[in-house]
Amino acid sequence: MPHNSFIITGNLVDIFQKKIYSAEVKITNGRIASIQQVSESVNEQLNYILPGFIDSHVHIESSMIIPSEFARLAVVHGTVATVSDPHEIANVCGIKGVEFMIENGKKVPFKFNFGAPSCVPATIFETAGAALNSDNVKELLAKDEIKYLSEMMNFPGVLFKDEEVIKKIAAAKEVNKPVDGHAPGLRGEQAKQYIDAGISTDHECFTKEEALDKLKYGMHILIREGSAAKNFEVLIDLLNEYPDKMMFCSDDKHPDSLVAGHINQLCERAVAKGIDVFKVLQAACINPANHYKLDVGLLRTGDAADFIIAADLKHFKILQTFIDGKLVAENGQSLIRSVKEKPINNFNCNEIALEDLSVPYNNKTIIPVIEALDGQLITNQIHATSSVKNGNIVSDSSRDILKIVVVNRYNNAPIAKAFVKNFGFKHGAIASSVAHDSHNIIAVGADDESMVKAINLIIKERGGVSCVSNTKQKILALPVAGLMSADDGYKVAENYTAIDKMAKELGSSLSAPFMTLSFMALLVIPHLKLSDLGLFNGDTFTLVEK
Repeated sequence: MPHNSFIITGNLVDIFQKKIYSAEVKITNGRIASIQQVSESVNEQLNYILPGFIDSHVHIESSMIIPSEFARLAVVHGTVATVSDPHEIANVCGIKGVEFMIENGKKVPFKFNFGAPSCVPATIFETAGAALNSDNVKELLAKDEIKYLSEMMNFPGVLFKDEEVIKKIAAAKEVNKPVDGHAPGLRGEQAKQYIDAGISTDHECFTKEEALDKLKYGMHILIREGSAAKNFEVLIDLLNEYPDKMMFCSDDKHPDSLVAGHINQLCERAVAKGIDVFKVLQAACINPANHYKLDVGLLRTGDAADFIIAADLKHFKILQTFIDGKLVAENGQSLIRSVKEKPINNFNCNEIALEDLSVPYNNKTIIPVIEALDGQLITNQIHATSSVKNGNIVSDSSRDILKIVVVNRYNNAPIAKAFVKNFGFKHGAIASSVAHDSHNIIAVGADDESMVKAINLIIKERGGVSCVSNTKQKILALPVAGLMSADDGYKVAENYTAIDKMAKELGSSLSAPFMTLSFMALLVIPHLKLSDLGLFNGDTFTLVEK
C-alpha cells in the first residue's frame, strides 16, 4: 500500500442509509478511496467511525482566540469545520479584518467557512470601526473562501425593503450562496416576508412556537447552545419531526467553554433525551455541509477524509479526528501546532478620568434600568428609584442597581452611562472591549473608582477583559482587534477562567459575567441596551431620550 494510504477499521455510521456496520475504510491522498463492509452487524469490540462535526454558526472572535488556535481546541472534540461569521472583527477592522481571519485559518488543517458580514455597522445608533456597503459585500462574496451572506440582523431593513439590504441579499443570490438570518421574535406574516426575501436560516429562536412558525415557511432552524445564549432545551424536541431542517451551533463560545466541549456535547445531550442518533448526527454533520455547500467529507467513497473515531454513540468521547486524511487530534490532545501571528487592531482613545463617569442628578427620581438575564441575550426594561450621592446618581450594590458605561474606543467622545440589574457586584468592576456589535469598551461596577481602573487597563493594552476588586486587578489582553489573543488557546482559556472566577467573587451569580456584559450593547436584540451614543430601546429601535 502506498505511504499516503491507510485503513481504518471500526463500526461505520452511515447517516444517509441509517445503518451501522463494521467496515474497513481506505484513505488515499486525503480522500476516502473505498468503504468495505466487513459484517452487517456492529462489532462491540470496535470503535465508531462517523463524519466530523460542524458548528453551523459561530463567531470565532468570541472564543477570544484567533482561528488557528480555535481549530487546535475544537478538533479535540471532533469538530472538523465551522460556518463562521467574521462580523465582530469586520465591525472593528472592515474587510481587512475578514481577510485576516481567512488567511490565519488557512495556516492550519481545519475547514473554516467564512461569510460576508451583512450588517457592519449593525445599526446607525452606535459607533463602529468600519462600514461595509453592498459593493464591499459583493466584493467579499466573489471570493471562493466566502461561502454565504452572514446573518441579516437588520430584519426591519428586509421588511421595509431598504435598498442597501436588498442589494446585499441580491449579491448573494447572484453567486448562489445562502443568506443567514437573525430575526428574534419574528412571527407570522412578518416571518414569512423575511424568509421570502431569500433568508434561509435562523439561530435566534427562543421559543418552540417561533421556530415552528419559521419552519412552516421553509426556514432551517439552528439549535444554539453557546456560552451566553442557550436554546437547546426549548428547541431540541423539534429535531424529532424536522431532522432535515435542523442544525447545531454555538454562536458564541468562550475559551474555557471550548476547552470543555463543542458540538459533541449537544450530540450527547440529544441522544440522552431519546432522540434517534441518525437524526442527531444529521443535524451535527450532514445538514450544515449540504445547506452551505461545504467542501467537507461526509464519510462516502470519494469524499474528503474528514471523519472522527468515537468510543461510543452515547457520550461521544472522541478518540481521533482526521481532516483531509491527516490525524489532527488523538485522545484529548490536539496535534495542530500554534502559528505565530501579527495582530491587527483599531484602537484610538485616551485613558479616562473619574469625573468622566459621573451622572448628575437632574431631579429624575425614577430611572430606566437594564435587567440582564442569565443565559439570554435579551434584556428587560425595568425602572428603579435613583440613588443620589453628592449631587450624582451612583451605583447601589445593596439593591443591585449598578452603573454601566460604554466608552467609544475609536475616538475620544462623551461616555454613555446607564444602570443595570443582576450583575450583583458588592464591590469592584469589570470591563471589556468585546461588546457586540461595535466593540467599544463596556464596563459595569459597584463604584466609579473601580470602573475607571478597569477601563484604563483595557485602553492601555488596546483591548481585553479586565477585573478590579478592592485588593487586586487583572487583565486578559486581547491585542488582535481588541477581541482576540494570538497566544496558545489553552493558556488563554486558563487566564480567562481565572478572571471569570475573580469577577464572580465580586458577588455576581451570573454563569458568565463577561459574556453577559458583552451583550449589554447588542442593540439588535430587545429590549433595553446601551451603546456609546446612549440608552437604546430595541422594541422601537430608537435611542431613549435623556
